[in-house]
Amino acid sequence: MKRIVVKVGSAVLSEQNQIAKDRMQNLVDLIAELKERYEVILVSSGAVAAGYTQLKLDKKVLANKQALASIGQPILMNKYRKMFESHGILPSQVLVTAANFNTIEQSQKAKDTIETLLKHNVVPIINENDATATEELVLGDNDQLSAYAAYHFGADLLVILSDIDAYYDKDPRTYNDAKVRARIESISVDELSMQVSPNHNFATGGIVTKLKAADFLLKRGGAMFLASGFDLSDAKSFLIDGEHRGGSLFKADGQSE
Repeated sequence: MKRIVVKVGSAVLSEQNQIAKDRMQNLVDLIAELKERYEVILVSSGAVAAGYTQLKLDKKVLANKQALASIGQPILMNKYRKMFESHGILPSQVLVTAANFNTIEQSQKAKDTIETLLKHNVVPIINENDATATEELVLGDNDQLSAYAAYHFGADLLVILSDIDAYYDKDPRTYNDAKVRARIESISVDELSMQVSPNHNFATGGIVTKLKAADFLLKRGGAMFLASGFDLSDAKSFLIDGEHRGGSLFKADGQSE
C-alpha cells in the first residue's frame, strides 16, 4: 500500500461535550508514524462537537448544527495544527460536498488539490462543508465521505477509527457471545438496510454507515479496515506491523491482506 485514508468519528474526538485531547493527540501521533511509510489523508469529524464547546445550541435544529460546524471547524483545525506541528508536519483543510464527486471533472479537480498537498508532504484534513451543504448535512455522513475520498483520490485502503472496534456477527452490546468477523468479502442487502443507530450524541451514523462505506469500496475493488479509535493498538498492528490482531478487514475474495 502507498496511500491510505484515515477516518475518525465524533465519538472518538469528543467526550462530555469537550474535545478529547488525549485521543486526538494519539491519533496525530499515529498518523505521524504512518507517514513514514504511507501517504495519509485524514477525514475528520468533530466540527459540530468543537463548536458546541463554545456555544450550546440545540444540535437537532439544522441551522444551529450548521452554525456549530462553522464555529467549530477553525477550532478543530487549530488543535490539529498545533499537534502536528510537534511532529514537524503541516496539515491543511479541505472542505468538500457531494458535488465535488458528482462528475469526473469535479472529482479530478479535488484530486489535483490532494495530489499537490501530498507531493509536498502535507496531511490533507477533509470534512464536509457542513455550514452550507444542507442536503449533505442531513443525509450525508463522514463514513460515506471517506469512502468517496478513498476511491476518487486513489487510496489503497480506507481505515475507519470509531467507537465501534470491529464488525460482529451480532450486536455485542446485546449479546455477550458476539464474535468479531475478522474478514468480510461481501455485504448483504439485509445488512445494508439495518436501522442506523449512532451511539454518540454528535455522531450521524453507526455500524450501517460503515457497512455502506465498505460496500461502496468492495464493489469498486477497494478495501476498508474498521478498528477502535479509543485504543489504536489494532490499527497499529495492522498498518505498521502487518499483523491482523483485531478489527475487521473488508476485502474481496482473492485480494491478499
